[in-house]
Amino acid sequence: MPGLIPLNEPASGSGKEPRARVASAAASYSQSAAVSCLRDQPQQPPSQIGNLNYRRVLQRPESNLTHVFAGRAISVFLLAAVSLSAAPAVDIATVAPDLTVPKMEKSSPAPGKRVRQTHPDYADTQVHHALYLPANWKPGGNYPILVEFAGNGPYSNQFGDISTGKVEGSKLGYGISGGKGFIWVCMPYLNNAGAANVTRWWGDPPTYNPTATLDYCKKTVPWICRQYGGDPKKVILAGFSRGAIACNYLGLHDDEIAKLWRAFIPYSHYDGAKIHWPYKGDDRASATERLKRLKGRPQFICHEGSRPMNTENLQQAKGFIESTGIQGDFTYLPTGFRNHNDAWTLRPSPARKALRHWLDRVLKEE
Repeated sequence: MPGLIPLNEPASGSGKEPRARVASAAASYSQSAAVSCLRDQPQQPPSQIGNLNYRRVLQRPESNLTHVFAGRAISVFLLAAVSLSAAPAVDIATVAPDLTVPKMEKSSPAPGKRVRQTHPDYADTQVHHALYLPANWKPGGNYPILVEFAGNGPYSNQFGDISTGKVEGSKLGYGISGGKGFIWVCMPYLNNAGAANVTRWWGDPPTYNPTATLDYCKKTVPWICRQYGGDPKKVILAGFSRGAIACNYLGLHDDEIAKLWRAFIPYSHYDGAKIHWPYKGDDRASATERLKRLKGRPQFICHEGSRPMNTENLQQAKGFIESTGIQGDFTYLPTGFRNHNDAWTLRPSPARKALRHWLDRVLKEE
């Protein structure tokens, strides 16, 4: 039985009459299968996938096959043809990277360079972010922006995965964009005084006050748009681990910051899915209030693992979102790798391909 991963997509046709769409394409987490999209058909009998109920869908082996059906649209699924007996997730060490993140330099911004930069209002502090202008960047251009928050650090595990917690160590945005077409910004977390970057959570322990971090982000994102031709209508917020939580905890913290974003890519964790974190407002009631500010914007929720909806964190994220009753455009996808490591996007994989396809769709939507 294939695993099903929700992916909302505009209905085809006039817009007045809901439609169902199934598109097959060659890909899978075991290096061969199909990726399809489909609107749920309420009249179909449900199929049991793990402990989550989904509708059965048609599959076709042909590439680029499209079918259109009439019917009431409830949600859309990205279908990965992976059986519940699929092979375990692989280690990223077994897949050669096809991308290398540029080293961060202390120099002026330029195409293809990743530089250390500070907002002018913080010139007398140690606060800094990382800025990358795409290799095809030109003055006067108009570019989408990937804003990224890093994971906690220092972190390491038995698989050799590490996270420094610093903007210098971030990789997710570069892997998503391939270094082309996007301005990439690694945003810092600030201490309470707003004078230096921190590597664990945001603010100072034990309260972890996010105010200084929020203030820097609110100032810096619009400033970068003005300085380097960033399109303020196409700013994507992404994050790894702590940064995945930050997508909602910081990115939807209040109405002012929430309006900055076009879409979200939380990788490995989700605000409200787990509780008892050390900061104020980690409870599900507070996370629900933040999620209300999403207002239908797309989220690509991914986590290490290989089986669709058979990883604990994806189930927790989906369970929390459904418990709120908030409707939205949510996609759930395992990376296919076992690693808690944002370097998975530096390697070719069906998950990276699906993520890039999703991002292309999000940016083209009006």
